[in-house]
Amino acid sequence: MPESPTEPGRTLVLGERELAIGFRLIGFQHVIEVSPETAVAVFQRAMGDERYSLVIASQSIRPRLTEAQRTHADSTLHPLVVFVPTPSGESEVESINDLAKRVLGVTLAVPN
Repeated sequence: MPESPTEPGRTLVLGERELAIGFRLIGFQHVIEVSPETAVAVFQRAMGDERYSLVIASQSIRPRLTEAQRTHADSTLHPLVVFVPTPSGESEVESINDLAKRVLGVTLAVPN
């Protein structure tokens, strides 16, 4: 007999004021505004918090992380971490194919 379903995890958004406001406006409840000084500490706490199954973080946080922290964020599935472009437009966006390969372990075929 399968285990009883567990309650789905929460989604947490971490980012600059503009990003935080945008996600709040579309209905996200768990949003934390971070500054360059607090970003890494808040990100690390979020990664260790079992309540969150998805962490949506500003791309500006990524370069502030150590190599080990970036590797962990890229490889973990709980919580799944997705970096989104900063409000200023600076981005190093992960392609859909790269995200599918990382999360699902499959390569998306491109039709000819």
